[in-house]
Amino acid sequence: MKIAQELAVGSKQVSATIALLDEGATVPFISRYRKEVTGSLDEVQVAAIRDRVQQLRDLDKRREAIMKSLTDMGKLTPELEMQVNAAETMVLLEDIYLPYRPKRKTRATAAREKGLQPLADAVLAQKNFDVELEAGKYINEEKGVNNVEEALAGARDIIAEHISEHAETRAQLRQLFTEKGVFESKVAPGKEIEGIKYKDYFDWTEPVKSAPSHRILAMRRGEKEEILYLDIKPTEEDAIALLEREFITSRNAAANQVGLAIVDGYKRLLKPSMETEIRLLTKKKADEEAIRVFAENARQLLLGAPLGQKRIMAIDPGFRTGCKLVCLDEQGQLLENTAIYPHTGAGQAKEAEKTVQHLFERYNIEAIAIGNGTAGRETELFVRNLNLPGATIVMVNESGASIYSASDVAREEFPDKDITVRGAVSIGRRLMDPLAELVKIDPKSIGVGQYQHDVDQNKLQVSLDDTVMSCVNAVGVELNTASKQILAYVSGLGPQLAQNIVEYRNQNGAFKRRDQLKKVARLGDKAYEQAAGFLRIRGAENPLDTSAVHPERYALVEQMAKDLKCSVQDLIHDNNLRKSIPLQKYISDTVGLPTLNDIMAELAKPGRDPREQFEAFSFTEGVNAISDLKVGMKLPGIVTNITNFGAFVDIGVHQDGLVHLSQITNRFIKDPNEVLKVHQKVEVTITEVDAARKRISLSMKENEKREPVAFKPREQKPVQKSFTPKPKAEPEPEMDMMSKLAALKNRFK
Repeated sequence: MKIAQELAVGSKQVSATIALLDEGATVPFISRYRKEVTGSLDEVQVAAIRDRVQQLRDLDKRREAIMKSLTDMGKLTPELEMQVNAAETMVLLEDIYLPYRPKRKTRATAAREKGLQPLADAVLAQKNFDVELEAGKYINEEKGVNNVEEALAGARDIIAEHISEHAETRAQLRQLFTEKGVFESKVAPGKEIEGIKYKDYFDWTEPVKSAPSHRILAMRRGEKEEILYLDIKPTEEDAIALLEREFITSRNAAANQVGLAIVDGYKRLLKPSMETEIRLLTKKKADEEAIRVFAENARQLLLGAPLGQKRIMAIDPGFRTGCKLVCLDEQGQLLENTAIYPHTGAGQAKEAEKTVQHLFERYNIEAIAIGNGTAGRETELFVRNLNLPGATIVMVNESGASIYSASDVAREEFPDKDITVRGAVSIGRRLMDPLAELVKIDPKSIGVGQYQHDVDQNKLQVSLDDTVMSCVNAVGVELNTASKQILAYVSGLGPQLAQNIVEYRNQNGAFKRRDQLKKVARLGDKAYEQAAGFLRIRGAENPLDTSAVHPERYALVEQMAKDLKCSVQDLIHDNNLRKSIPLQKYISDTVGLPTLNDIMAELAKPGRDPREQFEAFSFTEGVNAISDLKVGMKLPGIVTNITNFGAFVDIGVHQDGLVHLSQITNRFIKDPNEVLKVHQKVEVTITEVDAARKRISLSMKENEKREPVAFKPREQKPVQKSFTPKPKAEPEPEMDMMSKLAALKNRFK
């Protein structure tokens, strides 16, 4: 099977996965609960099969449409049918169909209407004949052919179109554009000042095959903003030479006419067509890479370490307009909100101190979250100077909080609060559980990735939906406290069923068992099968309802407990009991070792959170703005974004610095993700500060432990005419003459 070969997996695995997908199973469900069926394919492999199947089905759908069109036109021959059926890509399929596709009137169709097709065929055959004499036979003033040159021009138009629609030629030229084509970017006249951010591309050339995605997207954006002119082409000589090798078969007058048609066909038809294709192809590849980078960043951000259920004070900082302060309970519910003005004068600062201290004590606050925007560092210093006992103070990335605060979701949660209060609540909840809060925001607005607004938005949305769903289901969702936004990403649910679950919960109280989900409106057996394993019920009647063990395997676990003459609760609490279970005994047609091992792991730590433990972090005191930076400073920072060309790090000055790929580590790496991840704590060195352009260059290389040098080059010394050999530690073995000659030969190679 084609997909099996492409993905290097078994054909049975592919067939089984496709069958599950067609039945409505989700990627997380298949990879987690159908390992025996798929041969333990992971989420990435299952998603790749899903996407490739869709591509092939789209290809078959287009193939059928082309077959029908060719049949209706009476053009479908056995040979053409074979070509159409053999086409393995959409591009090749469209190349085959191109000569037959209905088109607007062209110069070639006009020439055919004048009866010049036979002349074009004769010229293209390139036999020895008097071309002008032959062309004279087609002079017909009624049809608009007034002289020999007009007849030959029409014939060349027909030949040029034939060349431009020749499938094999297009494939060769496409390869030439891909392998030897270059991007040429130049600044538009008079746009030098306006487009200064594109200065690097004012006079830039780069091979198509090696241009990285971020530069392709940058040049395209500059072109879209009419700052840059962008051209994509190989050398004209290479392209013309390729066409001449394909179509010129003689050296005579007819061949000369074909040569003229080739030049015209390339410049007027093929080059624009190929450039459009290569633009689309490179854009598609750049999009795929940018989407991959964005999805990986989003995954790391969503899976950031949660502080957990704590009583939180959250502050959205500001100077003149003050700081919006909210207090939240352990479930993230708003207890109180107010505004303080610590930065607008001594009197108001004193009042702000009293307010913070009072609310801190009144609500038994355990942690304080401060947004990292304007006045963030100043507000952090203000709060730290209060010396609040036992308080964990954390700077929180507030990217997208303003988007949330103005959204329908926020208005529904807090209809009587203004957007500043909603934003502060979001900052506090992000500290408690980044995943639960960030799913409420369009992933494109959470401040990670590269050029996410320039890529194919449909593909980006699919990728982000996959990423969010993967994260949500990997962590699991607490059924009785989850918002409808996070429930919507649970396998098998969606927005409507999520809303129905919340309504049922509001009307009937907390869920006590997973099977109560079946009472939710429109939540049928299929949705229950897909969702149940990813939903948790803290303090449930059945201890398995707190775990990732799927309800379809409850009977199996209960049988294990029965065989050991204990309870399921005993299995969870007693490691020795679990170790004594003979797993081979429970293997069946539907349950294999992969599932049994998953069950054992889950019984050991039911409902465990796979995310890392939260660790508090603080920036260097006294370094709050770009003006405080000095080259050579070593500062702690947090990775906020990872791109193909490096990583951005927040060092507490309201402007992230860039650690270029070459400055991340002492060894060579191709991808920053090899050593870094979003939210990772790092130490960086300031290497350059450009305050005017708000650019900070950082390095991590000096902060690494250097590996011991494995090889030290020999010191070069002047050649001496005579020397005394040093005594050898051990005598060398005796060698015969041939061995000595061989040794000398090897020594002086």
